[in-house]
Amino acid sequence: MPEILPPPIWVNNKQLLQQLRDDLVTQSRVAVDTESNSLHAFREQVCLVQFSTTNADYLVDPLALKDLSILAPIFSDPKIEKIFHAAEYDLVCLRRDFNFSFANLFDTMQAARILGYPAVGLDRLLGDKFKIQTDKRHQKANWAARPLTKEQIHYARLDTHYLFALRDVLEDELRKKDRLTFAKEDFVRACLPHDESKQKVNGESWGRFAARKDLSLRELTILAYLCKWRDREAEKLNRPPYKVIMDDVFVLMSKNPPVNKVDLSGMGLSEKQINLWGEGVLAAIRRGMEAPLVERKQIEAKNDAVLRRLEKLKLWRKNLGLEMGVESDVILPKPYVSALAENPPMNAAELAQLMKDSPSRVEKYGAQILKLLGVKNAT
Repeated sequence: MPEILPPPIWVNNKQLLQQLRDDLVTQSRVAVDTESNSLHAFREQVCLVQFSTTNADYLVDPLALKDLSILAPIFSDPKIEKIFHAAEYDLVCLRRDFNFSFANLFDTMQAARILGYPAVGLDRLLGDKFKIQTDKRHQKANWAARPLTKEQIHYARLDTHYLFALRDVLEDELRKKDRLTFAKEDFVRACLPHDESKQKVNGESWGRFAARKDLSLRELTILAYLCKWRDREAEKLNRPPYKVIMDDVFVLMSKNPPVNKVDLSGMGLSEKQINLWGEGVLAAIRRGMEAPLVERKQIEAKNDAVLRRLEKLKLWRKNLGLEMGVESDVILPKPYVSALAENPPMNAAELAQLMKDSPSRVEKYGAQILKLLGVKNAT
């Protein structure tokens, strides 16, 4: 299928955006992807939105346009299928940045997972199916930089250009394996609203250390103040916190607090880091040593009955997944595992309600699940 492709249409003004919208509303399906700058900014944002139709490939520049609300009805229109590869992250970003809602989705990566493909990356699937070669080096590029290189533009357009063909091949395979209903239900669940309020807040990044048992409360308090300082500095520089100072360096400092600048090089800081931030780091450590102790995050302990049900469900879906040649969450997605273990249904009707978004799994595995949970007359 390799072919010489015409240049994609670069959409960076309202007139071109309107033309894109006018094309999209006439389509029964469109391919979509996004590129963000998570590795290069304090708060990531969508830096490029790619669309492909039967007519053209488009690259939309949200950094130039700011307002993409004209596209919202496309994403929420149940009559237009949106084809993504690995939709979950794209949906998170599009909801967060543009408040889009979604209906009628096809995710080629999830389709490949349900089929049991061992490698489900787009580059691998395009190579295997169509002998299309993509350059993965651009995955970690700074997509906020302008202008984009010719190589970036080519890479970005390939992320959507062949999704129609890939989608059709995978749908046919799903139908032949009698797994299309599973996929369709997963696509519907992916469109459901989620609480995705994950914007970074200054000083809060220390919380992910709060459950660590190898840190005393004083060490954790020092670490919290170091993270507070780093978050402020990272936001000021608009870079990810790890590109200021790495986590493992902060953990070492919290356990063996340096007193003077000369001590910082032994902790892993470069001369440049010491010159730029040495005083700030030492000041944060001093505040952490004197401040009231932070509270350790308590992980809610599950009772023994819940844990036993969890283990049974996980073992059952793992074994069944091995039989079918798929990962275990294809058999029973993680949210259902937790819900079933914590609030076990007492009968088939309760199971159907708990798993109402995946009735085909209830039909196929319901009796096994109920029997596993100790429900009598589960067959």
